[in-house]
Amino acid sequence: MLEQFESHFQQYWIFWVFGIIFAVALINLAVGRLFKLLLKRAESTKNLWDDALILALNRPVEWAVWLFGLNFAALVTAQLTGVEWLEFLSKVNQIGLIVLIAWSLLRFLKRAERNVTSPDHLRKPMDLSTALAIGKLLQASIILTAVLVILQTLGYSISGVLAFGGIGGIAIGFAARDMLANFFGAFMIYLDKPFSVGDWIRSPDQEIEGTVEDIGWRRTVIRTFDKRPLYVPNATFSTISVENPSRMVNRRIYETIGLRYDDVATVEQIVSEVKKMLKQHDEIDTNQTMIVNFNAFGPSSLDFFIYTFTKTTDWIYFHEVKQDVLLKVAKIIADAGAEIAYPTQTLHLAEGEYPKLPQSPIESAQ
Repeated sequence: MLEQFESHFQQYWIFWVFGIIFAVALINLAVGRLFKLLLKRAESTKNLWDDALILALNRPVEWAVWLFGLNFAALVTAQLTGVEWLEFLSKVNQIGLIVLIAWSLLRFLKRAERNVTSPDHLRKPMDLSTALAIGKLLQASIILTAVLVILQTLGYSISGVLAFGGIGGIAIGFAARDMLANFFGAFMIYLDKPFSVGDWIRSPDQEIEGTVEDIGWRRTVIRTFDKRPLYVPNATFSTISVENPSRMVNRRIYETIGLRYDDVATVEQIVSEVKKMLKQHDEIDTNQTMIVNFNAFGPSSLDFFIYTFTKTTDWIYFHEVKQDVLLKVAKIIADAGAEIAYPTQTLHLAEGEYPKLPQSPIESAQ
């Protein structure tokens, strides 16, 4: 009876394999539904980490169901057909499990980066650049560990691999000198934090100006103001000066305005009124340096200058404030009966009778 069953089983093994695959598909569907219910339940809570864990495990678990299900089907096929696949399938299962665990951890890290940098969920969110740096270090550690474990599973000696890495590291260091310089440049950026993702930076040494979009291990991506991406090797930042206007606490208004020489009697009044106006202006920071003084006798104007700081650091709004200040200065000048000077020249002719010029030959002939 048992022999008849085994014969019948071997004769129709293809249907059994199909049944196993169909059952795996149903299990995978059920697992997907289960994760949807768990995610819906997790989203109803204030805790962000259960959402991150479920989203990190969702796809890897589904792939794990297919991996082990198909391997089981292959194992049944091998036993029925007499093929020795047991050792091979065992290694496939082990490598697949390692890859899926590493994939889950990498997905969880991505979600964790969003959680620790979100101001909507944390009172003091972590700096984005710091979170990215830590995340990349952990990602590299996970990938390296997974590769070493896979090599060990395949029968390679990890100690031999590490020894080869130590000996070959010198040669690789010379060959990849620029790459290492960029790597350590990125490391110094993460430590010193001269700028972060989202900052507007510029360099007076080179034509570099724009908004930082990404700080990688090899290069930093800067979006220039004409919307072109600029890829700067990280080693460059160790040899140039970098300004970070995004971290300024105020913006400066520094303008020189000239009055006509005919309005010399109104200069003191105008300077006083302009200073009073700036002290009363809502967008001027009176705690910072404020100077309004007559400064120089220009070639065609009496020059006074304005040196003050706005409360805003927003570049667009700053220009609106500056426009308002300059228009109010123009009104103060006009109310004082004076005018803003522009380059002029005055020609003075001496009084008296001018000598008569000699006649030309043509005039003499006439």
